[in-house]
Amino acid sequence: MEINNSRARFDYEILDTWEAGLRLTGAEVKAVRAGSMSLKGAYITIHNDEAFLLNAHIGLYAKAIQKGYDPTQSRKLLLHKKEIKRLIGLTQQKGLTLVPLKVYSSHNKLKLEFGLGRGRSRIDKRAVIKKRDIDREIKTALSS
Repeated sequence: MEINNSRARFDYEILDTWEAGLRLTGAEVKAVRAGSMSLKGAYITIHNDEAFLLNAHIGLYAKAIQKGYDPTQSRKLLLHKKEIKRLIGLTQQKGLTLVPLKVYSSHNKLKLEFGLGRGRSRIDKRAVIKKRDIDREIKTALSS
């Protein structure tokens, strides 16, 4: 089970990555394992020395009864204080943000891989697309 944020590596240049645990309810864990999670538009903020995942959509688990459930509520990330303080220092630099990259299962626990990203301009995005197309053409030429 792995849920990727496909736009993250296209929209941002990822400088470094980290792994964190997620604080979820039991029904949310089952929904994520069933694959009903989306990281599109999600981001990470730090408030009062705690890291939170915002705008990540976790759908309602079909067999759970939850009244007033908000699928895009903020969810706490489980990190050490030392890591959070380092992240605070890194994100204070101009143009850097924390972007969730993927959610996966590791030893029966859900983990979030996130990265420190710098936003790409439209010109940079075009260069990435061009490089990807050239690599694809080379690969097809070599295989035939």
